[in-house]
Amino acid sequence: VQLQAFGGGSVQAGGSLSLSCTVSGRRASEYGVGWFRQVPRKEREFVAAIKWSGDSPLYADSVQDRFTISRDTAKNTVFLRMDGLKPEDTAVYYCAAPQTTNTYDTSWRRYQYWGRGTQVTVRG
Repeated sequence: VQLQAFGGGSVQAGGSLSLSCTVSGRRASEYGVGWFRQVPRKEREFVAAIKWSGDSPLYADSVQDRFTISRDTAKNTVFLRMDGLKPEDTAVYYCAAPQTTNTYDTSWRRYQYWGRGTQVTVRG
C-alpha cells in the first residue's frame, strides 16, 4: 500500500488549508487512513482518522470542530480540511494506513504504511 500526501503550505492564523492523501495498491480502498503531525523533538501526534467506509471519523481534541476528515472512496483519496488554523497547528503532516485492512486507530504505532510528510505553517 502506498500513500501520497498533497497540499500544505503557509497561512495566516485563522486561515484554512486542505490536505489530500491518495492511497494506492492492493486492496487500497479497504484501509482506514489516519492523519498525524509532528514537530521537531516531539512524538508524532494523532490528528484525525477515518474508516475505510468513510464514516465514523475520529479527531484529536485539539482539532475537533476545526478540522474535517473525509474520503472519496471511488478515488481512494482522503481529505483533511483545516479551518481556524492556529500557530500550534504548525507541523509536518503525514497520512498513514494501518497494518491490516478494515481498521483504524488513534495511535501512530498501529500504522504501517506512511506517506511523505507535507509541511503546514501557520503564521501568528
